Amino acid sequence: MKNKKQEKYDTAYLKMAKEWSKLSHCKRKQVGALIVKDKMIVSDGYNGSPTGFDNECEDENGNTKWHVLHAEANAILKVASSTQGCNNATLYLTLSPCKDCSKLIHQSGIKRVVYAAAYKDTTGLEFLKKAKVELNHLPIDE
Repeated sequence: MKNKKQEKYDTAYLKMAKEWSKLSHCKRKQVGALIVKDKMIVSDGYNGSPTGFDNECEDENGNTKWHVLHAEANAILKVASSTQGCNNATLYLTLSPCKDCSKLIHQSGIKRVVYAAAYKDTTGLEFLKKAKVELNHLPIDE
């Protein structure tokens, strides 16, 4: 970790991402994301169905529906439709990214990812490490 002040900010933003995750209608996992650039929140997101679709994330067997968007994808897509950009931004996540989202993170220009919990598949983190994106695992109190 860079310094105590940065760690304080990282913890605060992660706690905000945790609050944001509670807006998700998904039953299996609720994930929140915040994108911060130049000390300003430029986007937020949580996992859920695309605009105009019902808020049911799981099918009758409890499996996540294929069209559900992950929190980081939602946050990055929100930036794409705004006047902001992700270059050199920090992404705060309640759960580390999957391999598909890690490609979006790298391609969007995000240079730093701070996450509270590790996803079972670490392929996304390995890809981001290879892409020279700074990774920080910072567990937060529930």
